[in-house]
Amino acid sequence: MGKRGRKPKTPTRETLDSPATAIASPPPPPVTTATTTVDDVFSVSNVEIIEQPQSSQPQHGGRRRGRPKKLQKLSDNPEAMAPSRRIPRAVDNGDHNGAVGPLVTVSDPGEAWEAVARVVPAMDAVVKVFCTHTEPNFSLPWQRKRQYSSSSSGFVIGGRRVLTNAHSVEHYTQVKLKKRGSDTKYLATVLAIGTECDIAMLTVDDNEFWEGVSPVEFGDLPALQDAVTVVGYPIGGDTISVTSGVVSRIEILSYVHGSTELLGLQIDAAINSGNSGGPAFNDKGNCVGIAFQSLKHEDAENIGYVIPTPVIMHFIQDYEKNGAYTGFPILGVEWQKMENPDLRIAMGMKPDQKGVRIRRVDPTAPESQVLKPSDIILSFDGVKIANDGTVPFRHGERIGFSYLVSQKYTGDNSAVKVLRNSEILNFEIKLASHKRLIPAHNKGRPPSYYIIAGFVFTAVSVPYLRSEYGKEYEFEAPVKLLDKMLHSLPQSPDEQLVVVSQVLVADINIGYEEIVNTQVLTVNGKPVKNLKNLASMVESCEDEFLKFDLEYQQVVVLRTKTAKAATLDILATHCIPSAMSDDLKT
Repeated sequence: MGKRGRKPKTPTRETLDSPATAIASPPPPPVTTATTTVDDVFSVSNVEIIEQPQSSQPQHGGRRRGRPKKLQKLSDNPEAMAPSRRIPRAVDNGDHNGAVGPLVTVSDPGEAWEAVARVVPAMDAVVKVFCTHTEPNFSLPWQRKRQYSSSSSGFVIGGRRVLTNAHSVEHYTQVKLKKRGSDTKYLATVLAIGTECDIAMLTVDDNEFWEGVSPVEFGDLPALQDAVTVVGYPIGGDTISVTSGVVSRIEILSYVHGSTELLGLQIDAAINSGNSGGPAFNDKGNCVGIAFQSLKHEDAENIGYVIPTPVIMHFIQDYEKNGAYTGFPILGVEWQKMENPDLRIAMGMKPDQKGVRIRRVDPTAPESQVLKPSDIILSFDGVKIANDGTVPFRHGERIGFSYLVSQKYTGDNSAVKVLRNSEILNFEIKLASHKRLIPAHNKGRPPSYYIIAGFVFTAVSVPYLRSEYGKEYEFEAPVKLLDKMLHSLPQSPDEQLVVVSQVLVADINIGYEEIVNTQVLTVNGKPVKNLKNLASMVESCEDEFLKFDLEYQQVVVLRTKTAKAATLDILATHCIPSAMSDDLKT
């Protein structure tokens, strides 16, 4: 059955007001990143975070009841793997003392032992992560879903800390770690979760865990064709697994879990479920990245993605500097390429000037105080920006100038040179993290809701849309909501898009039962800024009637006293503990 809407022919890149997902309408140009022409193959809808294999324990979390899916036997089709891709048994099962790469015959046993000894410490730093998740139910926000278990990978770094992926411990209730060759699971504490960069930091209080474990050493950003070895605990067995490949591409990538765009490595080593959070080592045994997602497409094979060391170090230093994760800053503008010569002349640019034109400025960003639409950004922190939005990276390489922004920390100042009306201006801008009208994440917080007379009001987020419409929400959700998700800018930092999620049927709301996921515009003529504002207006209302103006020119009118009196009975009928979420009570 065909999907609704059309998939874009070019990959959807991160924009100021859109999550990095395939959408049903042509996407706008990107924000602070260059739009590069690539195959149809690379579409964010094809990129998947490496879901952790769910535990085989008799729990039902994350799985529908009924007959379980039949897993294909690994030995069903031994010829399916090309000889060049076969991994020697001693490498894959983790029982060869940490040997990495194909087995070779060494005439001098001393040489072989030295090679093994170099790799063993790095291999022993890789741990298996067991997590029990309890996700919020965004469609019924007063509930949580049934818990489920998963397993993934992680590795020990300095300071008695462990790194893994953020999506490996998302909505965690309990996290345990197991060392290689150990039969003990140690209870872990989550120190920080970096949603945007898909990295989480853990620690273990038990001193026994740290005995005999050496932290990994980080290496520099690798070059193209450098060998990489991914180590972890993927699906297919319980022991450690090693896959090898080379770096095939270095560029700004869409991070599916974080809905952001940051520097990433593309490698041709196999990355499978359970590899999430596992380290990627270079040929010197230094960690150069964290495995986190792969490309699933019929025309693509063995395309995996690794979070590189600059992003990892940014996360670690951010935590050490602030005592918590504060995020990656963003330049709050949408911009346009200036490759057309006529456009450059019309904008007053000289032949030797290059840059990008600002289309829109986020009203909530600090940049809105100094930058204006149609300004030409010539340079960022002294680095000249080309007409296609790229800057020099390394020898023979260019990269989107958002890389320069992502190297900074929230609250840092940056020098921006712009051309306005043929005049060059220099500004000092304080960078901040970005707020979307429809956020891509709730960052671990439970969803907010408010109920009056059976009307369930909630704030729209991407997890909410995914809960309501499934993974294909960008094709199934109402067009009005998708349009606001992709193109609307918040006018204030606390602005939310509030909708009537559903109507719990009762005598008082007869005739309103079919209202679903429709935006609330005003309450008694006053605009709705956010959910807390709506709840406050309803609770303090002393008028005879409550009047809600909705999208599509719909109107809901309720008698105030009757509506408030009926709410308690409706809550009791549906076993709802409170008429509002805890965050609205304060």
